[in-house]
Amino acid sequence: MNKALQPRPVVWILGDQLSLSNPALLAANPDTTTVVMVEAPGESTVVWNHKARLVLFLSAMRHFAETLRTQGWQVHYTSLDDEGPAALTDRVAAVLSALNATQLDVVEPGEYRLQVELEQMAQRLNLRLNLHSDSHFLCSKAEFAKWAEGRKSLRMEFFYREMRRRYKILLTDQSEPEGGQWNYDAENRSGFPKAGPGLIPDPEFFEPDDITLAVMQTVERLFPDHPGELKNFKWPVTRAQALLALKCFIESRLTDFGTYQDAMWTHTPFGWHALLSTSLNLHLISPLEVIAAAEQAYRDSAVSLASAEGFIRQVLGWREFIRGVYWLDMPAMASDNFFNHQRPLPAWFWNGQTQMVCMRETVGQTLKHGYAHHIQRLMVTGNFSLLAQLQPEAVSHWYLAVYVDAVEWVELPNVAGMALFANGGRFTSKPYIASGAYTKRMSNYCKGCRYDPAKRVGADACPVTTLYWNFLDTHEAMLMGNPRTALMAKNIQRLSPEERTAIKSQAQQVLNQLDQC
Repeated sequence: MNKALQPRPVVWILGDQLSLSNPALLAANPDTTTVVMVEAPGESTVVWNHKARLVLFLSAMRHFAETLRTQGWQVHYTSLDDEGPAALTDRVAAVLSALNATQLDVVEPGEYRLQVELEQMAQRLNLRLNLHSDSHFLCSKAEFAKWAEGRKSLRMEFFYREMRRRYKILLTDQSEPEGGQWNYDAENRSGFPKAGPGLIPDPEFFEPDDITLAVMQTVERLFPDHPGELKNFKWPVTRAQALLALKCFIESRLTDFGTYQDAMWTHTPFGWHALLSTSLNLHLISPLEVIAAAEQAYRDSAVSLASAEGFIRQVLGWREFIRGVYWLDMPAMASDNFFNHQRPLPAWFWNGQTQMVCMRETVGQTLKHGYAHHIQRLMVTGNFSLLAQLQPEAVSHWYLAVYVDAVEWVELPNVAGMALFANGGRFTSKPYIASGAYTKRMSNYCKGCRYDPAKRVGADACPVTTLYWNFLDTHEAMLMGNPRTALMAKNIQRLSPEERTAIKSQAQQVLNQLDQC
C-alpha cells in the first residue's frame, strides 16, 4: 500500500462543536490524527438561511480550524468553493474515501436528520463509527430520558431544581435554594417605563476580520437571494471574543437583565439581553462557565438574585431541558400539528413589509441582525403564527433559517412545542396566546400603529386581537378544560352570539388576506 494512502484516524468536527474540549478531539492524538471540517452548499439551503447565520457558522469554523492548526493538529478543510457534492455527508464521504479512512470519530450531531445521515454514511462506507456523547451539555440524552421516564407530563421547573442540586448552583450551605425559593420569574416580567428604556450599555460586538470578511464575500456571491443583511454582522466567532462578550454582559448588562428581559421597544433590538446563545450553541463557551460567572456576580453583590437566577434558569434549566425533549420526541416532533393548521407563511415574514408595527419591528430587526429575544419570538412572531393558523413545519423552518443562534435541537421544540403548541402540550401547560393588549403592555409597538389593540372588529381592529378572540371561540371547550386557560374561555362566553359571529367574520377576512396585514 502506498504510504501516503495509509489510513490515519479521522475526527470530524461539526460546525456547532467548536471546542478544544470536543470529546472526539480529547480521545485522539494530534500527531497521528487527521481532523476533517467540511463546508457544504447543501447545508445552506436545507432552509432558506439568513446570510448572517451562514457567515456566523462558516467564519467560526474557519477560525476554529486555524486554532486547531496552532495546536498541532493536521486539518483537512473543505470550503464551499471546493469541488464536490452539495450534501454535507456526501461531501464528507468523498473526503473520507480520499483519506482512505476506515474509522471515524465524531461527537453526536445536534440534529436528528444529520445523525441519521451520518449513520447511513458510515454503513455505506463500511466505516467503524465512534459516536461520542456531547459533553458540552450538562445532562446527557440518556440521563434526561431516565428523568422523563414514567412522568405523565414534562415540566422544566422540576428538572431545573434537580439540575441546581446536581451542580450545586445558587444553593445555601444547607443545600436550600438561595433566597428561599427556586424561581424568581415573577420579578422578571417588567416592561420598560413609559419614557422608554433609557440608556442601556452596549453589548460587546466585534468588527469582522479578514477571515470573516472573506466569508461574507463568499456568502453574498453564492447566496445573493437569501434573506437578511450582513452590514451589521458583529457576532463573536472565536472563543476569545465569546469570553469578552460574556465578561461584558456580566459586568454591565446582567444588572437589569432580569427586570426587563420580557420588555420590547422600537429600535432597541438587544435590550439587556446576554446575546451569548450564538457562542453557547457553537460551543465557543461552555454553559458551566457562563453559569458560574452569573452566580459569582450575585455572590459579589454586583447583581440581584432575581437577575442572576433568571439568567441561570435559561441556561441550566430551559436550555438543557429543551435539548432533552428534542431527542426524546424526535422524529415525531418535526411533524406534530395538534391543531391541524395548514396556512402558508405570509410573504412579509421574509421582508418585514407589514402594517402591524409589532411584526414589522420584530421581523425587521431579525432580517437586519439575525436576532430577536425570546419574548419577541414567543409572544410576537410565535403568537401570531399560532393565532393565524400557520403550518407548524413552515414556521419552524423559518425560525431555523432566520436566527443566527438557531440549531434544530433548540429551535424546533421552542417553536413547535412552546410557541405553536403543535405537540398538544407535551412539555407546556397551555397555549401561549395573547391579544394585542399584551403587546401594548410590554412594548411601545402599538403607539402609532394603524391598528387598535383594544378592538376586535372594525377597519382598525388589531389582527392579533381579532385572531386571539377567534382562537378562544374555536377552542373554547379545550380551553375550559385547562385550569390555566379557563379564564380565557370564560371571557369569550361573556360575549353575545352576535359579537362572536362578528369576530369570526372579521377573523376570516384577516386569515384570507394575511399577506395584506
